[in-house]
Amino acid sequence: MIVEICANSFESAMAAQEGGAHRIELCTNLSVGGLTPSYELIENVMKEITIPVHVLIRPRKGDFMYSETEVNEMIKSIKLFNKIGCKGVVSGILNLENKIDLIATQQLIKASKGMDFTFHRAFDCVDNAMESLIALMNLKITRLLSSGQKQTALEGVSLLTKMNKTSKGKIEIMPGSGINTTNAAIFKKAGFESIHTSAMIKPKGADSKTSFFEGGFDGVSDIKTIQEIMSLVS
Repeated sequence: MIVEICANSFESAMAAQEGGAHRIELCTNLSVGGLTPSYELIENVMKEITIPVHVLIRPRKGDFMYSETEVNEMIKSIKLFNKIGCKGVVSGILNLENKIDLIATQQLIKASKGMDFTFHRAFDCVDNAMESLIALMNLKITRLLSSGQKQTALEGVSLLTKMNKTSKGKIEIMPGSGINTTNAAIFKKAGFESIHTSAMIKPKGADSKTSFFEGGFDGVSDIKTIQEIMSLVS
């Protein structure tokens, strides 16, 4: 099973590599659900990391309905990160009807030619999960990161399993949100090929998440936690 670490800093990226993870999703500001990291951070990580680096393309916090200007900036970022050797991008755009914005998403996919394209947890806000899954399958993206439209992937495992069976051989379903040492093995047993986790130790006094994307905390991915997860799913 592939273990992807959501790395919010250079330190977290190094922890992922040293802990034996297979790849990272690089971002910043996990307290608002993650945003596109700076070029400087990406450049520093690319110099030191040998495992594949995927970059989150999310220009601001809040919803996933973007203006034409924002979409153009996202495309520009993708092309730049493609040029410097990033292996994948993680992004997603919805329309006002809470459906996949097919035209805008196709633009992002086109810009990412030669890279993996992961549609992120914007999917967990769509009104019709299975209809949206079919739409993403038709777009031929690499994978979908989802919590099964629940607060955590464990709570959403029923929908995730249904989607995994539906999309088998077309796109990869990657569970994410709340995956840790107590439940990682469940997803392997359920037949998933990969999982997504920050592998962070929650600081004392940190608030629990109050929504899908905001109200979390920013810490550093823990090497020992990554190693334990790796041992559980290898």
